[in-house]
Amino acid sequence: MPSRSPWTCVLWDVDGTIVDASDGILRRLTIALEHFGKRPPTRAELVHWIGPPMYQSFQVNVGMTPEQSAEAVAFYRTLGKADGYTTGAKLFPGVGELITDVAACGIPQATASSKPEVQVVALMDHFDLSTSLTAIVGATPDEKTLSAKSDIVAEALRRLAAAGVDTSRPVLVGDRHHDVDGGAAQGVPVIFVRWGFSWPHESEGAQAVVDDVDQLRALLLFGEHAEQGAAATAGVADA
Repeated sequence: MPSRSPWTCVLWDVDGTIVDASDGILRRLTIALEHFGKRPPTRAELVHWIGPPMYQSFQVNVGMTPEQSAEAVAFYRTLGKADGYTTGAKLFPGVGELITDVAACGIPQATASSKPEVQVVALMDHFDLSTSLTAIVGATPDEKTLSAKSDIVAEALRRLAAAGVDTSRPVLVGDRHHDVDGGAAQGVPVIFVRWGFSWPHESEGAQAVVDDVDQLRALLLFGEHAEQGAAATAGVADA
C-alpha cells in the first residue's frame, strides 16, 4: 500500500496550534499576577505567555526568581484545576477534523506540548481527539522536570517508538519559535502555523509555514486523501 503521507508520524503542539485557550489563560494570569503584586498582561501581551512553560514565563516576563516562579506556577495551576482545564477552550477551525482524518489514514500522531500532561489529556478527551492519538505527551506537573520543548519532542518520539511506530520521518506542527527550536534540537522538521500566538519572525527555521488548515492538510496528506478530507471538512462547514 502506498504511503498516504510524506511523514511516518505527526507531533502536535497544543496551545495556539490545536486549541485556543487564551480566554482562560488571560483570566487566570490576571488573578495570579495581581495576587503576587505584578501587573497582569493585556490580551495583546499574551503572545509572551502562551507557548513557553509557565515556570519560565514568570521569570522572563515579570522578573520572578526561580523560587517565586515555582510558587506562582503552583498558584496558577490551582486556579486552572478549580476552573476545569477545558473551561473556555475551543479548537481552531478545522484542526480537529484534520487530526481525525490523519488518524483515519493510518498515520500515528502524538501531542508534544509544554502544558502539563494532565491538562493536555483533559483537552484531548474533551474534544474527542484522544482516540486519534497514539500518545499524549505534555510537561510534568512541576513544569521543570520535563518542560523544554526539545525534551518533550524527544519524549513523544520515545513513546511512539515504544508503541511500535516508525519514527524515521517525524514532523512537528507548532506556532512558536520554541517549537522550531525544540524540533531542530531533535532533528525534527517543523510546519509552522500562523493562526496561533506568535510574531512573524518566529517561523524562521521552519520547514514550511501555513496560513490555514487546508495548506496544512496538503503538507500532511498526499493527493486524493488531502482533497477528500478538505471536501469533507467543507461539507461539514456548509451544513
